[in-house]
Amino acid sequence: MYHRYDAVIVGAGGAGLMAALQLAQNPNIRTAVISKLYPTRSHTGAAQGGIGAALGNLEEDHWEWHMFDTVKGGDYLVDQDAAEILAREAIEGVYELEHYGLPFSRTPDGKIDQRRFGGHTRNFGEGPVRRSCFAADRTGHMILQTLYQQCIKHDVHFFSEFQLLDLVFQDDACCGVVALNIQDGEIHVFHSKAVLLAVGGYGRAWKITSNALACTGDGVAIVYRHGLPLEDMEMYQFHPTGVYKLGILLTEGARGEGGILRNNLGERFMERYAPTLLDLAPRDMVSRCIYQEIKEGRGIDGKDYVHLDLTHVGAEVIEKRLPDLAEFVRVYLGIDPVHQPIPIQPTAHYAMGGIPTDVDGRVLKDEHNTPVHGLYAAGECACVSVHGANRLGTNSLVDLIVFGRRSGKHMAKFVCENDLLTLPPKPDTPAREQISELLSRKHGESPARIRDQLREEMMDKVSVVRNAKGLLQARECIQELKARYQHVALQDRQTWFNSELTETLELGSLLDISEAVIECALAREESRGAHYREDFPKRNDARFLKHTLIWNKDGHKEIKYKPVTITKFQPQERKY
Repeated sequence: MYHRYDAVIVGAGGAGLMAALQLAQNPNIRTAVISKLYPTRSHTGAAQGGIGAALGNLEEDHWEWHMFDTVKGGDYLVDQDAAEILAREAIEGVYELEHYGLPFSRTPDGKIDQRRFGGHTRNFGEGPVRRSCFAADRTGHMILQTLYQQCIKHDVHFFSEFQLLDLVFQDDACCGVVALNIQDGEIHVFHSKAVLLAVGGYGRAWKITSNALACTGDGVAIVYRHGLPLEDMEMYQFHPTGVYKLGILLTEGARGEGGILRNNLGERFMERYAPTLLDLAPRDMVSRCIYQEIKEGRGIDGKDYVHLDLTHVGAEVIEKRLPDLAEFVRVYLGIDPVHQPIPIQPTAHYAMGGIPTDVDGRVLKDEHNTPVHGLYAAGECACVSVHGANRLGTNSLVDLIVFGRRSGKHMAKFVCENDLLTLPPKPDTPAREQISELLSRKHGESPARIRDQLREEMMDKVSVVRNAKGLLQARECIQELKARYQHVALQDRQTWFNSELTETLELGSLLDISEAVIECALAREESRGAHYREDFPKRNDARFLKHTLIWNKDGHKEIKYKPVTITKFQPQERKY
């Protein structure tokens, strides 16, 4: 089936919806949003704690402080021109959400309420500051609902439960996408002047993860297969407070409201590691500190978890400002956080790396920042780079609002100035052949077995702490899994609602992405932010103050580097 639009957006999370809304405000631009989920089920809805903006509603704050915290938190791998845009435009973005109808929590005098969050400080690091704007602990959920309602109001066309299969290129320009209608198994071609990828992250590559089942990096892998680079793939964040064994996220807002991390001795162990910010140190540091406590035998009852203690915070605060957290732990653990500490461990959470873009969302095809005609990316799948080696809490929602909006505005201008390119002949043939082969193969290995082994390997060797031995073993394992993947066989050979088929396609994406993560992690022989090498425990600015770019060229991996943009803040040691 063939469709023709001016602009196509793949992904209906916060970034995709924000971009769609900018496009839809021009009635002459026909915009389609393709999503493998119903839009309000997108993973943005899992973001709990808030969106950072220097409103200064409760205490003095400035966008320059927010910019500094972003750069320092990212261990100076942040492009500072992009970080300035993020911090400046966050303020306008939050007020825009408010005017769209987002129900923020309020102060007694009616202003948007704000709370403390990890790594956010006043006056360039002197102490914590209240910068996170929130709607209880369901901020992402409210952003999704608000933006989706606005998109419906502005007649955006939605194709829900459509899975991305391929991008369509003509003479190095992107002119459409190929997608699978999950409902009936039909393959659709979407012809457009511009395409935006807002497909989210790929946390399902790890066993313990806060990410939803849909977070499999399909668009990132497809870009990689088309010979375009990925940037800083070694930088993957583990959130310190995932529910033990389950990985379900417990918001950093819990520590912003006074929650304390304790070891088996009942010690507030962050006093040893970050005496100024304590439990609100950046996520990479807190995750490593938890790992260290466990390694040294101070996990709870000698096991691989510690406690998040909210018992001193009080029932009123928990029920009013952390209602979802309270419900999660009561349902999944049978624990009442008012009276009992919560068992937590680091959980795979967020990709700082991804598809390289400029500050207007244009995808870049080389180390010289040359844009790809007609192709954009925004949100977690994109690397602009505002997160560097470690994303600050709240900045994910800032990222998707600020750069989702900028991408949408630039796309609107682009589609008004450019003609529709001609599609190449039979653009859907590769996708059709792949699916036909999967559905017709009668004998082979179960893809579920490969997926489980992948997630175990990534969790064991490519997580909070890494070393060359483990990474080399992981590389070998992934190569073996990719070879086995070529011979998988499905039990379900129907075309409609075939979840085994869609999960197998997703597995292919996760294998490609995992391989890129490992190769980049091996190449970066230093420790920086979320990338901690115990065989290279120090940051090495002389060799590695630069972005990693990796290409997949006919199965051969090529790594190059490009400089980090430094404007206001020179690299210094991170102390909290």
